[in-house]
Amino acid sequence: MGNIPTTVKHCLSYEQVIQDYPWLRRWLLEEKTITGHEYPEFVKIVEVGPRDGLQNEKEILPTRVKIQLIDMLSGTGLQAIEATSFVSSKWVPQMADHADVLRGIHRAPHVQYPVLTPNMQGFQDAVTAGATEVAVFGSASESFSKKNINCSIDESMLRFEEVINAAKERQIPVRGYVSCALGCPHEGHVEPAKVAEVAKRLYEMGCYEVSLGDTIGVGTPGSMLKMLQSVMKEVPASCLAVHCHDTYGQALPNILTALQMGVCVVDSAVAGLGGCPYAQGSSGNVSTEDVLYMLHGMGIETGVNLAKVIEAGDFICSALCRKTNSKVAHARSRTLC
Repeated sequence: MGNIPTTVKHCLSYEQVIQDYPWLRRWLLEEKTITGHEYPEFVKIVEVGPRDGLQNEKEILPTRVKIQLIDMLSGTGLQAIEATSFVSSKWVPQMADHADVLRGIHRAPHVQYPVLTPNMQGFQDAVTAGATEVAVFGSASESFSKKNINCSIDESMLRFEEVINAAKERQIPVRGYVSCALGCPHEGHVEPAKVAEVAKRLYEMGCYEVSLGDTIGVGTPGSMLKMLQSVMKEVPASCLAVHCHDTYGQALPNILTALQMGVCVVDSAVAGLGGCPYAQGSSGNVSTEDVLYMLHGMGIETGVNLAKVIEAGDFICSALCRKTNSKVAHARSRTLC
């Protein structure tokens, strides 16, 4: 260091600074870890508003409104829109018009329109109505499985295997869902290993993608991290998605954690619609508008037009006579006033 004064040399000495301030080394390592995350360049958004978002609504919406919502969403650039659910109208009255909805939408060539099919009857009805992709939904909680689909986890897997095999014969792709991945309204904590077990079974049966759902929105980035670490030992990150409810305001941080872990698919609902009919206290899904705003702000591509999604959200909120649950849409509307 030549003729530099000793005091300056002292200030420039990394080892001396670390010796004087031992906490600094750990802080620098943590800062490097936080800023060193690599995020995906592209994230696929699976829009679940027309199904998961509307299924809990007590007032039955006209079929034409559901069709118009899906058609508006089809024009936003979304690649996947969950259209409806082929479940018994006895259990979910809002989905009683499933066949009419699926037949009535104008299908965009670049969009997939998966529908939920809990059993063979639902699958057969869906295929008859023109379904080209289906989904099965299991649970990591034994109690929730019995209350949601009236059977144990093992029994549900037998049903799903039958559906998946029938779908394979028709070359129809199947997506899988795992409910209660971060907590159950009946059992509370759910072990990550149990989530991993159910996800593995669905994946090995033939589900091309498994969506991990925080059904009651109790997860945090910490629990999301532990759960994904366990699941990724059994299912590759490229075949996983996350489905977050925003009950405790943790949905966006949880999604960010999933992105850091390598997950590139996110489920969300326009206007933050939703809430599981079998999970008391569950608030809506994370809003598609808020997810898009965060991703676009990070420089992550989605191919989705945020302004058009906000328009679709305004439409469905008007039909429901309620305000949007999207903070971004709400902020934009205030800005325009």
